[in-house]
Amino acid sequence: MRTRPEDMIEAVDTTVPASAGVIVVGRFPLESGQWISPHSHTHHQLAWTRSGVLSVAVDDAYWILPPTRALWLPAGVVHRTGATRDAILCSLYLDPERCALDWTEPTAVGVDGLLAHLIAYLAREDLADDARLRAEAVVLDLLRPLPALPIDVPPPVDDRVRAVADALLDNPADPRGLDAHARAIGVSRRTLTRLFVRDTGMSFDRWRTHMRLRAALPLLAEGRPVAQVAHTVGYATPSAFLAAFRRTVGTSPGRYLNGDAVLEP
Repeated sequence: MRTRPEDMIEAVDTTVPASAGVIVVGRFPLESGQWISPHSHTHHQLAWTRSGVLSVAVDDAYWILPPTRALWLPAGVVHRTGATRDAILCSLYLDPERCALDWTEPTAVGVDGLLAHLIAYLAREDLADDARLRAEAVVLDLLRPLPALPIDVPPPVDDRVRAVADALLDNPADPRGLDAHARAIGVSRRTLTRLFVRDTGMSFDRWRTHMRLRAALPLLAEGRPVAQVAHTVGYATPSAFLAAFRRTVGTSPGRYLNGDAVLEP
């Protein structure tokens, strides 16, 4: 689904205040459908929410973050952050000069009860310096990368391909096949096939599958039934949706969102 200009808000202040420790915690409320415009930070960031569902986009990559997942964003990485359901973005900012972690790519991490409590603990303003430093050390020990990758949906450049992509993003359940979409934009099936691969690096069918799965993740993260989500994004049966998800991502939607599974071969 597309981000509408009216849903964008200006980037929050990216200046991170000084701290006795490595980590500073910031909190920013986001309404459902609201996005923070593209921005970056001088500090590493760990984006997380205790409730609701966050989305983070870096170029064409897109992460869905229920309370069981957070995203590590290295300093300087330009990103957009939004909410698919009302949420409070809880950001941990880590000083690159003093942080032992040196992950250079955006990385999803699992969030369990202990890490969630420590984040809330570090948000307190009355912590003594020695208590803060001890808690920060435990937080860094608890950050574990998740194996699942984001589901990429590269945006096309050609106006004709973009018209097809926009129609599908507006309605992931659109049942029309390649021939019908080609007729709608006035080109041949062969031309649309070639343009899709040239613009996105994917075939029409693969791009549509990725788009449908990405559209499904926020709905699943909100707790909607698999059968309802499958129908909403264009699958006739839950089993067809689950098979497509496993084939594309390498694990089930539940395990992908909960971060408790290694990807299957």
